Amino acid sequence: MAEVGAVLEAERLLVGYAGTAVCGEVSSAIAAGEVLAVVGFNGAGKSTVVRTLAGRQAPLAGEVRVHGLPVMPDAVLFRRQVAAVFDEDVFFPSLTVREHLLLVARGHSLASPEEAVDAELEFFGLSERSHAVPDALSSGQRRRLLLAAGFIRPSSLLILDEPEQRLDPVMRDALAHRIQQRAATGSAVVLVTHDPRLLVQTATACLVIDEVVERVDTRRAAEIIAGS
Repeated sequence: MAEVGAVLEAERLLVGYAGTAVCGEVSSAIAAGEVLAVVGFNGAGKSTVVRTLAGRQAPLAGEVRVHGLPVMPDAVLFRRQVAAVFDEDVFFPSLTVREHLLLVARGHSLASPEEAVDAELEFFGLSERSHAVPDALSSGQRRRLLLAAGFIRPSSLLILDEPEQRLDPVMRDALAHRIQQRAATGSAVVLVTHDPRLLVQTATACLVIDEVVERVDTRRAAEIIAGS
């Protein structure tokens, strides 16, 4: 049964490859305005869990629902609701940084796409590289472009898989503030992170991925990250 007010629900979800689960069953829900941090030791299955939540791979068992509806990655309604940033540099090689963001902004019918793109370029420190193609960017700049593309589009669910990778401490703090803002405007956020500071700054709930998956408080989750 769908939980009232939930944006995302997982019920007895098993994830893995070739029929073999990588962690225990996941049963959790997240509402609008919440930030669920997903933590665990290296290789525990965190990315596999969030990829399944985002519809990037099929579950072995159990259910995932977004606004009470089954995950259907090819459905327009699902794609409108869910934005995800993974550790994959997927770009059109001939498009510039600005053209990539304009494509996303216009594709999602933003009222003022040019202004929205300018704001993202400034926030992520990409204004001076706006006319460069992805291959001309540094690793950190490509990461910021992926994040800009994830944040510029409207969504009720934002999934971020270790977004702090290749970001300096100043940008990590700015990212934390941006995640807080996103939640404050009514989106639900699922955040996989290895950064205790980012977790403490943003998380309203924490999920530990292991042989037995459980919710813990922020302090315990930060301890797990520090020891992983």
